[in-house]
Amino acid sequence: MKVLVSGSSGFLGKNLVFYLKQKGHEVISLVRTQNKGENTVYWNPEKGIIGKLPPIDAAIHLSGENIGNERWTKEKKKKILDSRVLSTRLLAKTFSEMTTPPKMWLCASACGFYGNQGDKKLTEESPKGKGFLSDVCQEWEKETQSVKAKGIRVASLRFGIILSPQGGVLEKMLIPFKLGLGGPIGNGKQYVSWISLDDAVSAIHHCLICEKIQGPVNLVAPEPITNEGFSKLLGKILNRPTVFFIPNMAPRIMLGEMGEELVLYSIRSMPAKLLETGYSFIHPDMETALRYLLKNS
Repeated sequence: MKVLVSGSSGFLGKNLVFYLKQKGHEVISLVRTQNKGENTVYWNPEKGIIGKLPPIDAAIHLSGENIGNERWTKEKKKKILDSRVLSTRLLAKTFSEMTTPPKMWLCASACGFYGNQGDKKLTEESPKGKGFLSDVCQEWEKETQSVKAKGIRVASLRFGIILSPQGGVLEKMLIPFKLGLGGPIGNGKQYVSWISLDDAVSAIHHCLICEKIQGPVNLVAPEPITNEGFSKLLGKILNRPTVFFIPNMAPRIMLGEMGEELVLYSIRSMPAKLLETGYSFIHPDMETALRYLLKNS
């Protein structure tokens, strides 16, 4: 296929582009620098600008403001929302106006859609939760719906935490845990929905080629784990103690609303659609994933 990808320079995007090319697909990257080279198209979602697209078979939209790199001020929250809504709206308008639009469009979203729901098992049929990220995901996903009238198959990829020692949450956790300073946060009972980087990339490709998949799709491993379980397992694999306990108030005081939603919310989402459509996980459980990811650590 000829696949349009936004966010191709990001942590997930780079790995996805490499994987797609390995599978024999041609990748067209949406970039923010003009005249960047072959197989690129310039765009500026904030200004509503996008270059002329060549004929494409599919699109994968991954770009968006980083949600975990700084405290959620009013300005930061606006950037998080606008970066997702405006870019998705621009792509929807562009695809709707194409004489031959792509057959499918995969748009990133997040398990934050479900909000804090304790130990409830959450499938794609579960209701929206409360909170800033839940509202963002709702608005984000809503912007994809207009293209259905053009016969485009649309899927919203509700990612869990993507695990890799080369980026994201796991990379940030490794130093304190290697120093023996790791441990559970709060009561440790909050569930973490996660997926290994290898599975994230492979599952995106599965959604791309599986015509049965549309609507929301939970891109998470089939065995979510509690924060306490994650902490103890990481310490065990690194052969380090996990005796430190970080009280609930710490992330709330240090990070405010961001700390509450990203660290203390419990989201136990399940990959119902991936399993129903025959996706086979490379790393179905946290121990398998961590031992593979950290084998050289």
